[in-house]
Amino acid sequence: MLGSLFPLIYGALFVALLWQAFRVMSKGFRAASGPINSAPSNAPNDRTGQVTVHPELLDSEGRITEEALLTVRFGGDDDEASTAAGPGTE
Repeated sequence: MLGSLFPLIYGALFVALLWQAFRVMSKGFRAASGPINSAPSNAPNDRTGQVTVHPELLDSEGRITEEALLTVRFGGDDDEASTAAGPGTE
């Protein structure tokens, strides 16, 4: 019984996967054949060129905070070296 059922299940899965492959390929061909310069469907959500302020920098009213920020320095950074013209200058 299982021996005669296996080719049927195998064939059905093969046809289903083949159908899925053609669907995915057709979506890709349709996307590739579309106009290149057209505006994407999500154009209103495009944030290119807009500035994003991290919420940690805002106070309770939503303005940028004026208080001093905590910074962390790693490996040999000191105040004199940060004011120099560049690396390797003395």
